Amino acid sequence: MRTAFVTLALVSALCSAHADPQEEALKVVQAWTTAFAESDVEGILRLHAPDALFFGTGSKTLVTKTEGLRAYFEQALLTNRPRGASMGEHSIRVISESAVVITGLDTVTGTKEGKTYSANGRVTFVIEKRGERWQIVHFHRSALPS
Repeated sequence: MRTAFVTLALVSALCSAHADPQEEALKVVQAWTTAFAESDVEGILRLHAPDALFFGTGSKTLVTKTEGLRAYFEQALLTNRPRGASMGEHSIRVISESAVVITGLDTVTGTKEGKTYSANGRVTFVIEKRGERWQIVHFHRSALPS
């Protein structure tokens, strides 16, 4: 009986040490949302892989380099503060133990000329585990049609 208990405890410990891809991907999105709300450009950049593909709401071209991502978020986050972002209805698809897609509806907020505004959109994150880190490898956001 004692051997069975020890074995069960060991298996439980090993299973909890193996992180659930869905949970890990959601942590990345939550960290992204926090960094966005704090206008933390460096925090946003750390969450993206160096070769991430990025189409922001205001993107006119596909961003494929960290420098382009930095320029986008310096413009987007360092104006119209305070900023905010929240995920609404969404779905999560675990592609593999190292790749997860999260897509759904979101709302971003900001302040322009002293007035708060909000913009609803459609957003997709593709999050991949590279080494020990989960990173955004693809991001796309577009305005929700009226």
